[in-house]
Amino acid sequence: MVKIAPLSGFPEWLPEGRIVEQTVLDTLRSTFELHGFSGIETRAVEPVSQLLSKGETSKEIYLLERLQARDDGKAKNEAQLGLHFDLTVPLARYVLEHAGHLDFPFRRYQIQKVWRGERPQDGRFREFIQADVDVVGQGALAFHHEIELPLVMVDALARLPIPRVIIRASNRKVAQGFYEAIGIDDVEEALRILDKLDKVGPQAIVEMLREGVHATDEQARLALELASITGTDASFADRVLALGYRSELLEQGLEELVNLVEGANELIPGSLTADLKIARGLDYYTGSVYESTLIGHEDLGSVCSGGRYDSLVSDGKRTYPGVGLSIGVSRILARVIGGGLVKPSRKVPTAVLVTVNDEGERRHAEKTAYQLRARGIPTEVSPNSAKFGKQIKYADKRGIPFVWFTTEAGEQVKDIRSGEQLSADPTQWAPPALDLHPSLCAQGSDAE
Repeated sequence: MVKIAPLSGFPEWLPEGRIVEQTVLDTLRSTFELHGFSGIETRAVEPVSQLLSKGETSKEIYLLERLQARDDGKAKNEAQLGLHFDLTVPLARYVLEHAGHLDFPFRRYQIQKVWRGERPQDGRFREFIQADVDVVGQGALAFHHEIELPLVMVDALARLPIPRVIIRASNRKVAQGFYEAIGIDDVEEALRILDKLDKVGPQAIVEMLREGVHATDEQARLALELASITGTDASFADRVLALGYRSELLEQGLEELVNLVEGANELIPGSLTADLKIARGLDYYTGSVYESTLIGHEDLGSVCSGGRYDSLVSDGKRTYPGVGLSIGVSRILARVIGGGLVKPSRKVPTAVLVTVNDEGERRHAEKTAYQLRARGIPTEVSPNSAKFGKQIKYADKRGIPFVWFTTEAGEQVKDIRSGEQLSADPTQWAPPALDLHPSLCAQGSDAE
């Protein structure tokens, strides 16, 4: 017998888990469309030169090549391609390529697989699904979209039977303006270092700032002081200014962040918190930046993140600024499925099992199934003509709620949960709406 070795970092769900995944994806899709976003899907590959230009995640790119090209030496003449590691870089290319056919501001959502060559661990995969929403402008993009986008994600995530998600926000202008005011020269590297604060802790950050940007002890202390500030109202800005440093960029960033926090919480109270330790390591963010965590599962890290970018998309003549967020769908699913936090109401889509009295009557059973399916009722026919008790057991094991019988008294359907059995016409009968498709059930108090 051949033993199959599993590949880590490439999640596969059993059918029961796939129902959870599909329901989550359908919910996200319908919510994004409810907010007026159009769905797109981009190719899986982009030129490596494009992927390499977008931040430190570039080191995790998977290359794409043909084995034959490697053998016959033709690979040198082909453009090197890589699998995309996020959906923002493909969006930039998509906007530039199709700008003449798009209406701006362009509102798009995208739910697709991405690939990263990192070490697999809890909540981190080599192949996984992301769900993005972005608004892209032409030449300019109004600030109010920086309030709108995180609230779209709040709405989408609140519709899922998962632990509540808290979105935390900062503004790159705040950090950049503050670092410049205290005399740190390499602001981009400082931002990348501070982005690791939750992973490595404050003492390690001090050492990294000393080595990476030649920060003094006082500069490192001030950077950590800034990172410790949080708040759900405008008072956090006073705490920043109380540190004693000002700059035009810092004050602009604080004004934007105050407007973001107050605007978001006015529309959906408690939806967003200012957290100035958020830096976002990717260097294309220029304004608001967002991260989020599942309450009670903070060890999983951020499950939804993004920000404002003013220069990611440009053709040299025109600039297309944007703002967007991305949900790490597979990261959430790994926790809720693997931890048993969410389960489907049944293992299969089937709502009705049509029994077979004997193999000579299978054709009749199939016709009955087709009549039910024609009316949108998920139906399967029993795989055998065993005794009714065994056919009912087959349905019960899979969670199929209804079993259909052909009897001497006519067609009948039984709810095997309650035991109620009634006469029924396959051209008229329908199950209750809640039984038509599997639903998701949160398990335990922390998944409510």
